[in-house]
Amino acid sequence: MAGHSKWAQIKRTKAVVDAKRGAVFTRLGREITVAARGGADPAGNFQLRTAIEKAKAAGVPNANIERAIAKGSGQGGGDADLFEAVRYEGYGPGGVAVLVEALTDNRNRTAADLRLAFGKHGGNLGETGCVSYLFDQRAVVRLALPSADEEALLETLLALEGRGGRWRWATRSRPMAWTCSGHSPISRRCRTG
Repeated sequence: MAGHSKWAQIKRTKAVVDAKRGAVFTRLGREITVAARGGADPAGNFQLRTAIEKAKAAGVPNANIERAIAKGSGQGGGDADLFEAVRYEGYGPGGVAVLVEALTDNRNRTAADLRLAFGKHGGNLGETGCVSYLFDQRAVVRLALPSADEEALLETLLALEGRGGRWRWATRSRPMAWTCSGHSPISRRCRTG
């Protein structure tokens, strides 16, 4: 029968899956590259450690992770794409404040793309600072410690609460969570593992 090649069907399916994985690997590689600018050691760079954990969870090969770290920290040599984290602000439909954090190698192209997206959906791109005062950068630390000393943990959390954070007790289905400022030393110090 003509047109019923099993290999052709497998090839098309594999191409779609590979394209999706490639897009995820590229996005996570860029995140690692930008995070590695703050230092190539994951123990001393929280943003890099988080990006590596996300990449490993998505199944990115270790060689790709190491290559992205080398590229971001300047060890890779050659001409590297310089991606930078940028923030755009604007108003969505109905005057809703929108804060967009993007990773780009070309600020002008990204601004034009965002301006077009905002315009198509009834919003507009604003000036720097027009809505950022409405947002706070926050961090959430979840503690899932099965054999933790509850008294010592309670004393630590009460001391941390005085520093501007808040906490809630865990249930069996949800671990204990600590919410604090995203730039707080607490968010960098508290790490479960």
